[in-house]
Amino acid sequence: MEISEKKKEAENNNNARTATVDSSTTTDIIDKEAEERQARELKAGLHPLKHKFVFWYTRRTPGVRTQSSYEDNIKKIAEFSTVEGFWVCYCHLARPSLLPSPTDLHLFKEGIRPLWEDSANCNGGKWIIRLKKVVSGRFWEDLVLALVGDQLDYSDDICGAVLSIRFNEDILSVWNRNASDRHCVMALRDAIKRHLKLPHSYVMDYKPHDASLRDNSSYRNTWLRG
Repeated sequence: MEISEKKKEAENNNNARTATVDSSTTTDIIDKEAEERQARELKAGLHPLKHKFVFWYTRRTPGVRTQSSYEDNIKKIAEFSTVEGFWVCYCHLARPSLLPSPTDLHLFKEGIRPLWEDSANCNGGKWIIRLKKVVSGRFWEDLVLALVGDQLDYSDDICGAVLSIRFNEDILSVWNRNASDRHCVMALRDAIKRHLKLPHSYVMDYKPHDASLRDNSSYRNTWLRG
């Protein structure tokens, strides 16, 4: 019995080491691909960004959200990896004030889908800011520029951002990878407040994605306020 338990423990340790190595190897490959991309773009006379990004668009349909129905409604608009490419994309996007309700605009790093279930998002959560419609476009643009320009602290923990167009208000959210790292979560909140110059009257709420999966809601029943 004791030998069996030791064998099982050894196998678990080996699996853990293998997972760590695989994760490290994947990160190294991604970093190398990013360096090669940036070198090509510099050679072409462009201004490469640290990350490649994708704009997505969702026109929500009435009814209960399911993963398959939500994925079917997500449409990729454009992707970019240089300053020049960003402005080409952004200048052709409709302004938030012109979008119908309910609609979601997403800006995420390449390889991360704007889904709670995505492997990069499933252990994370999001900071939520409810905005009056007259100011949501300005805050969205400031946040987009901050993400694209890698200007926020703990930017490697950020997956992307969403602007949710609703009937009486708009909702801005910033998604991060790790909801259990309280220090990182709170530091990200402070960075968002500081960069967007949010008035003190604006309250930010945080909600882990696993909680959203349980209650099938993006913005209700938030866990943390700051």
